Amino acid sequence: MKILIVYYSYSHGNTKKIAEALRKATGADIERIETVKKYGPYEETVEVGQTEVQKGYCPPLRPMKKDIAGYDVIALGSPTWWYTMAPAMRTFVTTHDFTGKKMIFFTTHGGWPGSAIKHLTNLTHADEVLGTIEVRFDPYGGDEQITPEKDVDAWISMMEKKMRG
Repeated sequence: MKILIVYYSYSHGNTKKIAEALRKATGADIERIETVKKYGPYEETVEVGQTEVQKGYCPPLRPMKKDIAGYDVIALGSPTWWYTMAPAMRTFVTTHDFTGKKMIFFTTHGGWPGSAIKHLTNLTHADEVLGTIEVRFDPYGGDEQITPEKDVDAWISMMEKKMRG
C-alpha cells in the first residue's frame, strides 16, 4: 500500500513529532501543510485561531508536492485548535477528495482534545478508518508530551501492522 502522511504543525512541532514517528515506522511519504500567510507568536495565534475556528475560516495553503490521488492510505495529523482541527487542516480536507482512501487520524492537544477526530472523519467522508489517536502535550503550547511515549509507540506499531494488511 502507498501511504501518505499529511500534517499541519504550529509552535513547537508536536504534531510534526507524531507524523515523523509514524513515517519512520511505516516508510510513508510525508507532506507538511503550510499556510500562505504565516501565523504570528503563540499568544496572538491563540486569539486569531479561535476567531478562525468560530467562523469556519479556511486559510489559503501553499501548493503541495504530493498528490493524494496516488495513495491508498492517507494519515492526517492536526493540532487541536478550539476543540477541532486547525483551520489549515480544515482547508486541506475540504479541498481534497478522499473517496476510496483508507484513513488514519491523529491530533495533538494541550488537554482538550475536543471533536477534532470526529470532524476529520466527517469532512473526509472516511469509509474506512484504520486508527486514531489524540496525543496530549503541555497545556500552555509547550513541547512536553503528557501522553506516555509507550502508548504512542503501541499505536504506531498497530498502524504499521494494519497498513501491511
